Order: sequence, then structure tokens, then C-alpha cells
Amino acid sequence: MDPLTWVALGDSYTAGVIVTAGETFEIPRDGCQRTTLAYPQVLARRLEEQVELVDVSSGGATIAHIAQHPQEPAGSQFPPLSTDPDYPYQPVPPQIEAVSEKTDVITVGAGIATLEFLPMLMECITLGQDSGNRGAPGRDALQDGLPARLAVTADEFSEMLAALHERAPFARVITVGYPSIFPADAAAASYDSPTQYLSLTHGDLAWLRDEVLFPLNRLIEEATAASGDTFVDLAKVTSGHSASDRDRWIEGMLLDDFKPGLLLPNARGHAAVAQALQDALLNS
Repeated sequence: MDPLTWVALGDSYTAGVIVTAGETFEIPRDGCQRTTLAYPQVLARRLEEQVELVDVSSGGATIAHIAQHPQEPAGSQFPPLSTDPDYPYQPVPPQIEAVSEKTDVITVGAGIATLEFLPMLMECITLGQDSGNRGAPGRDALQDGLPARLAVTADEFSEMLAALHERAPFARVITVGYPSIFPADAAAASYDSPTQYLSLTHGDLAWLRDEVLFPLNRLIEEATAASGDTFVDLAKVTSGHSASDRDRWIEGMLLDDFKPGLLLPNARGHAAVAQALQDALLNS
């Protein structure tokens, strides 16, 4: 039996990006920061001859970078946290170009960059620096603009799924949501901890969890259902393993050696995603 042709599309939560998700392996480097322990690579090794993986995920990719426009990857350039000697990189094509009518399976994890989650997070952290962990200064500054951002993200996600089906009409499409970045109890996080959420107040942590990430996952799930595709709920899979939980599958803003963690999954987090995705592939 011929292997299934699998195309993995996505952003930093798919590509891996950080050092605790393995080593980058592009030769030559293209700046997308795909790593050896990210879930597409883990699952492809696990399934061996059953799949033929084409992984074009890229750190920082928006939905538009998947469906429409080239991306200029950042590599490991995250000033002031880290610099990349090879930066800047040449643009990479829209990820959808890796999909064809011969593609059997498409997985896609996208939306958080379109929502501009990282800029919102950084503004919350900055506003929380002199707050003494009081209130939710980020929410107060950003809430009014959030519904429009969510609406744009929902529209672009639905349009992306339609474009994928048009390009690969016989492929099975599986969307991958976002993990439990924040704990169920915001007060359990340590304020002003570099290896957790820096100066994010408990109020803003709860807002980002309940009013930003939960709705993002919900719109992905709803768009997936509307297009007749399969949704993998990573928030459920990774519950209890946030950046402030004892058994963390999500890194904090900084790692113990002060390299960037950026609230991205580590190797254990990606292994859990690989298992959830394998279950979705085999139990259908």
C-alpha cells in the first residue's frame, strides 16, 4: 500500500521553533525554524512507511502566509531575547503551494498570529510592569479592538479551508487548535516570573485565556465543523500542563537559560499533540 501524502501547514505551534522542541534541520536554513521534535516530525517517524510528510510550517506564519502570501521568516531573531546571524531570510512561498490534488492528508494549525496574540501579550506584559499585579491593564487597553480581530481571523480561517479543499478535493483536512498556554487558575501563576509569564497580571492572564484563546479555539472548531473537517482540541489534551503548572508542556516566556520560550510547546507538548493527531487519523 502506498504511503499517504501528508502536508503539514502551520505556525510556530506546528514548526517547533524553540530549543526545547528539538534542533532546526533545514539545510540550508530558511528561517522557518522547523525542529526535530515538533509534532509533524515526531508523528512521521512514528508512522514510518505509512505517511510521506511534506512539512512547510513556519514560525510566525499567519493564515494569509498559509493561503495567499509569501512570508519573510524571522528565524531565531527575537530581539532583545536572541539574535540570528543569518537574518534576514528570503521569502518562502505560501504554504498552500505544497498542497496538490494528490495530497491525501492536510493538517493545519493557524490563527494565533493573524489574531496578533504575541503583540497583545507583550503589551499586557509591558502594562503590567508597574501594576503590582493589580487589575487587568492589558484588557482595559485592548478589549475594544478584540471582536474585530476575532472576526477577521474567523473569516480568513474559513476562506483558507475552502482554498485547501479546492486545491486538494480528495484530501482529508485536520485542524489543530491551540494548547492550554495558561493555567485554569490564574492566581496559581507567579507574577513577575521570567520562566512563566513575566509581568503579566493575574487579571490579564485570565482575560487572555478566557476572552482571547478560548474564542480563538472556538472559531477554529466552528469553521472546521462547517467545512466538514476534523478538529483536534489541544486545549483539552494539554490541560494541566501550562507554563505555570508543575509538569509543563508549554514553556514560559523565557527558558531557564533565558533563551526564548515564548509560551510554545516543548518536546513533551509536541509528543502529546502527535498522539492526539495520530488518534484523529486512525479513529475515523
